[in-house]
Amino acid sequence: MKKKNIIALVVGVLIVGGLISLLVVQAKKPGKYDTLAQCITDSGAKFYGAWWCPHCQAQEALFGKSAKKLPYIECQTPKSKSTQVCIDANITSYPTWELADGTRLPVENSAGISLKTLAEKTNCVVPE
Repeated sequence: MKKKNIIALVVGVLIVGGLISLLVVQAKKPGKYDTLAQCITDSGAKFYGAWWCPHCQAQEALFGKSAKKLPYIECQTPKSKSTQVCIDANITSYPTWELADGTRLPVENSAGISLKTLAEKTNCVVPE
């Protein structure tokens, strides 16, 4: 009986260890849109949003794990106070995309602005 329990424990540890290592390897892989997100950031564009905004979350979801490379600026504190940077920039709705020249892009739908539009407006390329 003890032998079976030890074998089951070893198999369980190996499975869990394998799953954890797979997750670590996947987390280190670049996102599909890393180059696009970095290019948008390098263009000087800004992405203003709020932590509670579902449209902002949908916008980030378009980029998947590459969203971490976006030029995101948080406009709300957890106590629902606007941040000074967003007050100074006169941000009144979320998400708001502002290009380097100060032009603001109108939101296209509930997911914000398409990758294609963001790429065109920032002289970037959407990867195939």
